[in-house]
Amino acid sequence: MGIECGATRSIALLAPGRGRPCLRAEFGPANLRLLDDAALLAHFDSVLALSRQAAVPLAGVAIGMAGALTGPDRRRIRAAAAKVWPGVPCHATDDLETALAADASGDRTRSAARVLVLSGTGSCCFGRAPGNRTARVGGWGHILGDRGSGYEIGLCGVKAALRGLDRDGRWPKLGQGILRALQLNAPEDLVGWAAGASKSEIAALAVEVFNAAARGDKLAAGVLAAGAETLAGDAADCARKLARKGAPMRFVLAGSVLLRQPAFARRVRSLLLRAWPGATVAPLRRESAWGALELAREHFERGRAGGRESVSTVAAVPLPASHALSPTEERNPRSRNLDRMPLSEAVLLMLREESRAGRALLRVRRPVERAVRMVASAFQRGGRLFYVGAGTSGRLGILDAAECPPTFRVPPEQVQGIIAGGQKAIWSSVEGAEDSSVDGAAAIQHRGVSRRDVVLGIAASGRTPFVWGALAAAKARGAQTILLCFNPSLRIPRSGRPGLVIAADVGPEVLTGSTRLKSGTATKIILNTLTTLAMVRLGKVQGNLMVDLNPSNVKLRDRAVRIVQALTGAAAPAARSALEKSKWNVQSACRRLGS
Repeated sequence: MGIECGATRSIALLAPGRGRPCLRAEFGPANLRLLDDAALLAHFDSVLALSRQAAVPLAGVAIGMAGALTGPDRRRIRAAAAKVWPGVPCHATDDLETALAADASGDRTRSAARVLVLSGTGSCCFGRAPGNRTARVGGWGHILGDRGSGYEIGLCGVKAALRGLDRDGRWPKLGQGILRALQLNAPEDLVGWAAGASKSEIAALAVEVFNAAARGDKLAAGVLAAGAETLAGDAADCARKLARKGAPMRFVLAGSVLLRQPAFARRVRSLLLRAWPGATVAPLRRESAWGALELAREHFERGRAGGRESVSTVAAVPLPASHALSPTEERNPRSRNLDRMPLSEAVLLMLREESRAGRALLRVRRPVERAVRMVASAFQRGGRLFYVGAGTSGRLGILDAAECPPTFRVPPEQVQGIIAGGQKAIWSSVEGAEDSSVDGAAAIQHRGVSRRDVVLGIAASGRTPFVWGALAAAKARGAQTILLCFNPSLRIPRSGRPGLVIAADVGPEVLTGSTRLKSGTATKIILNTLTTLAMVRLGKVQGNLMVDLNPSNVKLRDRAVRIVQALTGAAAPAARSALEKSKWNVQSACRRLGS
């Protein structure tokens, strides 16, 4: 068995025996430097289920783990493995050796030295020359190194945006994307965020830098150019430790940054060929876990069989079933004795009160229809929809925004949520955050809201200062504005009135003042209606089928197969084959099948 543990995930491959397919499972991330002995043991325990899939005892296990740099580090790995797999020999190393061993097309018997150029969350260059002489450049972690990594690209992206603000007095588009990704409202919020942000959280911002560069953003392009230059320079330095310049050399590109960002990889390749003319530069074609399996075979397998194995994925941990959605709660005069009611009466009251929310919304269906038209029109002209709220209202807006990309295959910036108090307020209360209209206005400014956009403020009482500040700023920037509230008695001066007001009367809550109840239910219904029907008008629904979903997991891929079957009449295997050939695009798969 081979196990490769990285900063993003761990993958285990089990070869049960000659002529049998390998089993594969994914687990959580693991960096030895960030795990104590108990956590390391628990991580290997999670892999134990996979090793039990074999009908024969393990001959040996090879483990490559991020952060395993020294002899004592590798002894720690072997000691933990011995407790999980007693009596099974273990080869422990770092994730660089496993990645280099996975380079299937590089023949280790040839005279050429090889250098692994790794850029993922972190970065490092590791090389091996004939005779097993090795060299390393980088790998010092995100504080001291990680040049050209996702972490450095994300961090430099933030710094470039702040530098642009300092230099030009304007918050750049790169910064707008970063704030959206972090659910922050102003550049100043980045100071507090950065103080507690993890390496992986900062590295995740590299995606925003790559997206901005693809749209022609010069700040982002400069960050990527510098990252490629340093990464290629480190790789060339590593190669020079192994061979004289001009000698045969193979550079192997690995890690999520180099494998998922082809333009960046091409730039690095060009720089490597300039630094080392005549070298071979190729991406790593297989997962690094294959290298761990290769090392396990070299050390422990007798009479190994040739050829490559097929892979079947197995679930490491069974998922729990969900039988129903979580119920909601409320209060009003009918709940005056709620604390003394028999449980059966309390349940009946709650359910009856919740049902009133839906009936109340029928009375505001005309303004809801207008809102759908406004949002669809904005999308058609390249605009975006912003939800703005505090507390429950803000969280519901973020929830609806988060569900649009997988459901309708739209970019995450098309529907965005803004919550008073920013990221922390998503899961905990931020006292006083909703009371600043200035902060609401600043959030709109820093997201780059324009006349093409729609801003929908959500305030159950209709009087939340943060929401009103955002609506006022959006209106001043030419955006269309909508207020969703549950206070029909609200009186709004004409000068500050949003373009549309939806004021449903759902009545008092079961629990007085707790607007997470009926008001929250009504908010969720309206937001669902807005985005769903706006997407219908954009052609992302056929009949009642979501023909532009993003099948990013097993459940959604199964759904995509059923949708293609329903639309084309094809059998399940044909539908799945068409989807695979169409990169899981439902509409393309249907066209491929002639529908």
